[in-house]
Amino acid sequence: KVQLAESGGGSVLAGGSLRLSCVSSEPTGTGDAYCMGWFRQAPGKEREAVATMRGGGTQYYADSVKGRFTLSRNDAERTLYLQMDSLKPEDTAMYYCAVRRWGCYLDLEYDSWGQGTQVTVSS
Repeated sequence: KVQLAESGGGSVLAGGSLRLSCVSSEPTGTGDAYCMGWFRQAPGKEREAVATMRGGGTQYYADSVKGRFTLSRNDAERTLYLQMDSLKPEDTAMYYCAVRRWGCYLDLEYDSWGQGTQVTVSS
């Protein structure tokens, strides 16, 4: 089973930026069935999808982060990045990376998950 390791979380003021990284123990896929993405869960709330990317590059973003968050991927380093700009207090959550090899969208049915990295945004 693939292992995922997230990093880059921290505490920032509203309006600030962070870049999260997720390193995979296996090569990232390039076919459209491959999907890698970021998800988050705030205290007392359900886990939600933030942004996902197909192996071919198509990206999907939750409405709440469109225009503020950007995905990128470095296949040589087996790493998915999430650049988060214009952060808001409501972005505070544990952020998780996940991957699957059978299609891509903003649902939660992913096969492998990382341990998460905490993002805290204060006003």
